[in-house]
Amino acid sequence: MLVLVLISVCLRFYQEYGSSKAAMELSEFVRCPVKVQRCAGRVVQTELVVQIDQRDIVPGDIIIFEPGDLFPGDVRLLSSKHLVVSQASLTGESWTTEKTADIRENQSTPLLDLRNICFMGTNVVSGSGSGLVVSTGSKTYMSTMFSNIGKKKPPNEFEDGVRRISYVLVAVMLVVVTIIVITDYSTSRDLSESILFGVSVASALTPQMLPLIVNTSLAKGALAMARDRCIIKSLSAIRNMGSMDILCIDKTGTLTMNRAIMVNYLDSWGLDKEKVLQFAFLNSYFKTDQKYPLDDAILAHVYTNGFRFQPSKWKKLDEIPFDFIRRRVSIIMEREEDTDPHSFVRVMVTKGALEEVMKVCSFMENVDSGTISPFSPEQYQRIINMTEEISNEGLRVIGVATKKLEKIRYERKDNDDTSESDMVFLGLITFFDPPKDSAKQALWRLAEKGVKAKVLTGDSLSLSIRVCKEVGIRTTHVVTGPELELLDQDAFHETVKTATVLARLTPTQKLRVVQSLQTIGNHIVGFLGDGVNDSLALDAAHVGISVDSGASVAKDFADIILLEKDLNVLIAGVEHGRLTFGNTMKYIKMSVIANLGSVLSILIATLVLKYEPLTARQLLTQNFLYSVGQIAIPWDKMEDDYVKVPQRWSKKGLPMFILWNGPVCTLFDVTTLLFLWFYYKADSLEDLVFFHTAWFIEGLLMQTLIIHLIRTEKIPFIQEFASWPVLCSTVLVSAIGIAIPFTPIGAVMGFIKLPLSYFGFLVVLFIGYFVVGQVVKRLYIFVYKTWL
Repeated sequence: MLVLVLISVCLRFYQEYGSSKAAMELSEFVRCPVKVQRCAGRVVQTELVVQIDQRDIVPGDIIIFEPGDLFPGDVRLLSSKHLVVSQASLTGESWTTEKTADIRENQSTPLLDLRNICFMGTNVVSGSGSGLVVSTGSKTYMSTMFSNIGKKKPPNEFEDGVRRISYVLVAVMLVVVTIIVITDYSTSRDLSESILFGVSVASALTPQMLPLIVNTSLAKGALAMARDRCIIKSLSAIRNMGSMDILCIDKTGTLTMNRAIMVNYLDSWGLDKEKVLQFAFLNSYFKTDQKYPLDDAILAHVYTNGFRFQPSKWKKLDEIPFDFIRRRVSIIMEREEDTDPHSFVRVMVTKGALEEVMKVCSFMENVDSGTISPFSPEQYQRIINMTEEISNEGLRVIGVATKKLEKIRYERKDNDDTSESDMVFLGLITFFDPPKDSAKQALWRLAEKGVKAKVLTGDSLSLSIRVCKEVGIRTTHVVTGPELELLDQDAFHETVKTATVLARLTPTQKLRVVQSLQTIGNHIVGFLGDGVNDSLALDAAHVGISVDSGASVAKDFADIILLEKDLNVLIAGVEHGRLTFGNTMKYIKMSVIANLGSVLSILIATLVLKYEPLTARQLLTQNFLYSVGQIAIPWDKMEDDYVKVPQRWSKKGLPMFILWNGPVCTLFDVTTLLFLWFYYKADSLEDLVFFHTAWFIEGLLMQTLIIHLIRTEKIPFIQEFASWPVLCSTVLVSAIGIAIPFTPIGAVMGFIKLPLSYFGFLVVLFIGYFVVGQVVKRLYIFVYKTWL
């Protein structure tokens, strides 16, 4: 028994150590050097700019940052130039935020809205600057925000159920063993022999293989998921995936491709006009300042759809770069007139945020007729209304405008924005973050397996609804974070229960939603997220899932790390989890029934015969052979119907299962006792060796064959066969048990050869056992609508 426990512990340690090591190696690949101002020299100190790893940053360091840099701590800006920062890791919002050093904020300003503070975990999108590191490590906003997570989770249903059944077995063990020891001592008057026999009975009652079976099943599932490019940090997460019935998903990068594609190019009346696309393309093509994803989307759309706008005929003269005050970019370019090669057409093309582009427009063009009319307030409001309708469909909108410049030498002075005025509004360009091709199929397959999907995102409601419609998630019940804040506790729980799309959520609200589903809804909840803002929910969920490209803190608190952002991997995980749970429940129910039945039979035999039905050595040998035969259970298969629905531990299920099926084993053990007593007259001490041999073989075969009755709802060996490893282990253990009395080992153990008539009786006995057991099984399923 100690050897089995040692093997089990070593197996689990090896698997989880390997997974944790792989996860740590992933983080080692990502090193973020930071530029820091440091002083050098003993006599005359000189300021130097050096690069050090972000983990070596301390408060008081002055850091210099550029586009793409991560902030290694909370930073107070000292200088900034067109600085734009993404705070998506903290807020979940995909939009960027402008930051500036030259501003004083009010004390009432929300922390994340402070424009002169940059937080650890956020990154620079564009611009540059320097700042003073004011806090690092556990004192940063991000660390204090998540200070309550990472604590040990309470036992789940399975662990709690195993603990309770263990207490029951211990109680039964104390009662039964006490009675057996007293009864045996009253006849043998050998206290040490009676105690040894009692200990062997206690050992027979214990499901020694449970840790090994559980950990082997989990390790087998982890290896299978590793082939699907998953790292399993916590083996128990596989079993929880089998019980999971709700999967909460962060939309960005999980359901969508996390990149923009261009959808429409519309004029002022909402009609597709190629001229709008042409000038938007030329603006993106000649732009030399940092290109954004929207520029790449425009260029990709033009190239892949066969448009020929001939940018080689144009010559770029100047560029007014994008900044987050103007929120637009302008390109000045010229080309030769088609009619006169010596004459040039000089144009300014402006593209950017719709409101900012319309601010500098005094005219609008009717693209069909080429006529230009004044840009009246009525036209302005009409375009705004049209844009709101487009935005409600989940699309992002930018504006495009042009202006013909005079045919003189072009010169633009610094800080001269008068050139961006009196422009002609052309139209709109719309964009969309498309859902992944595999997302709809994966969500449909999850729904088939009884796992409902809920979207918990920090993005806008309209965009979330658009994506969810694309992937087949119902949007009849939607809610936003600000709306949830206004609800009382009961209304909050009811709203969370029915809502399928929850948008504009803060990290704390995501946590509350997950906890509500767990406690009030009594669901097993999985959460898939990759940002720092998902960490609270990842830690609270029964199954936390992240991706290798996610934030470090998200991967730290996740139970499973996906090496690819593909929901189809989770379907395989759900199937492995249910297979693991099913095989574990097979062993638990089988071992408890077999062990309890065997011990009760020994108790009855001891009381009736007034002597031990088996010696301690024989009982331990029987128990050892039976336990070895169960090692193949993790390689058994489950029926298709079983893996179609979530599987959970039932508090009343196991006790009722024992009450229904336990007496069947005892009934046929007692039948054997009566057969030996009356047919073979084995009721005296002279027949003790014969009785021991017969009882040993019958008990071993009973405990070995019971797996085939328990493992399926169908008729064993007729409608359903076990996997070949289980069949082989059954045949092998049964053969060894039958052969032992005919070998020298049997003589050493106190066995004799049995007559063939007894084996004929065993055939009839086990046929009867399977018939009665199948009848009880059907009645149990009829009453409780379930088996395993």
